[in-house]
Amino acid sequence: MLWSLAKVVIFLAAIAGLAFLAGTLSDTGGEVRLWVFGQEFTFGPLQAAIAAVLLVVAVWVLLKAAAFLGAVFRFLNGDETAISRYFDRSRERRGFTALTEGMVALASGEPSLALSRAKTAEKLLKKPELTTLLTAQAAEAAGDGKTAMAAYRALLSSEKTRFVAVRGLMKQKLVSGDTDTALKLAEKALALRPRHAETQDVLLKLQTEKADWKGARATLSEKLKTGELPRSVYRRRDALLALQEAKVVLDEGSTIEAREAAIEANKMSPDLIPAAVIASRALVEKGDKKGAARVLRKAWDAQPHPDLAAAFAAIEPDESPGARMRRFKPLLSSRPENEETRLTNAELLLLAEDFKAARKVLGDLAETHPTQRTLAILAAVERGTGADDLTVRSILARALTASRGPQWCCDTCQGVQSEWNPVCSSCGGFDTLTWREPVATRQSQTAASADLSPLLVGLPPEAALIPNASDDAVVLPPDDIVRRSN
Repeated sequence: MLWSLAKVVIFLAAIAGLAFLAGTLSDTGGEVRLWVFGQEFTFGPLQAAIAAVLLVVAVWVLLKAAAFLGAVFRFLNGDETAISRYFDRSRERRGFTALTEGMVALASGEPSLALSRAKTAEKLLKKPELTTLLTAQAAEAAGDGKTAMAAYRALLSSEKTRFVAVRGLMKQKLVSGDTDTALKLAEKALALRPRHAETQDVLLKLQTEKADWKGARATLSEKLKTGELPRSVYRRRDALLALQEAKVVLDEGSTIEAREAAIEANKMSPDLIPAAVIASRALVEKGDKKGAARVLRKAWDAQPHPDLAAAFAAIEPDESPGARMRRFKPLLSSRPENEETRLTNAELLLLAEDFKAARKVLGDLAETHPTQRTLAILAAVERGTGADDLTVRSILARALTASRGPQWCCDTCQGVQSEWNPVCSSCGGFDTLTWREPVATRQSQTAASADLSPLLVGLPPEAALIPNASDDAVVLPPDDIVRRSN
């Protein structure tokens, strides 16, 4: 508004000046007289107008020349001028062109070209948050770890790029195998960006590899808070980690803490087989055998498993075969048609030397789903009913090359593990092990590696069948089986 008022005042002053000049020319008869150094010059109206215009032009040229000379002087002196700004804009254009070409080369899978263009852009631009980041990523893609590390360290100084720098250093440490430093960097990166999903996953993986179960549970809780995990998945995985905590506590011999951790894991995920097994042991140590049986029955209802049967038998380790049969009856009645239920029932009947009932319970499993365990039970039944050695050995020969049945298999890499763990030992996947039959069953099982014991409920693997180098297997008579079980 002030500028508008000033323009109005200038316009009125110009009109007043022109009016005064017109009046003066009228009084002098249209002539303009100038005195310069004692001499008089007289100009007509047209001449006076031309002289005024030339004077204005001369003054303008003089002022521009003086400004140019001043700008040159300041440019040479290092000050910012229009000339310096011109060269800066030109350099900036070339720098951004190099930066763009570097980004395109990096996206096109040409890391060497991207690194070269990044260095050019770094010389032309004064924007390290852009050029240094491109240098780091290009060097990382080109496999130049030294350059990448130096670039990421340079980015640590700026708060805007600190997270990117820490994350980049973390990845470099993972590539070099320095997982201890990578773990610390992952924790720092997550502190800078708590909602970053990839950092959460990397930190969780490193913590599980380092058996930092408490830290892993905290990271898992952070994933729940940020919405990266459904609550149902969180509860199961938290139960897995709590279970590992319980195992660690058991190894350290702290019984009270072991009980609490194991029972907590089972409460969070009652169908988790290892949690149910450890919780039952903790309850037995506490003297709560009924609670232990209840925990195992609940897990069995979800999925029958030989470990659950073994833990159920361990509640009363000194009972007779008949008493064990009676105690197992409620457990087996919940899933009577399940294959694991039938095999466990057959094993219990073998312990009680009721071979005919064991054959009836086994049914046609040896034909429809011949596994090592099924065929081993069948061999024991045949031996118990008085079959000849040739019949028993033919069954054992089939068992040596049969499928091992359900095992702990990784859903990601399809690897097979003998024991359950929250982390797959082959691919490092978390919560990927499920109890099922492997996709590709190994057919060439040797006698030394095959576990052919049909009496897995509370008995050692050698209780019934002992592999022998000269003979496929030696079947112990039923009285030896009973004596060993007692």
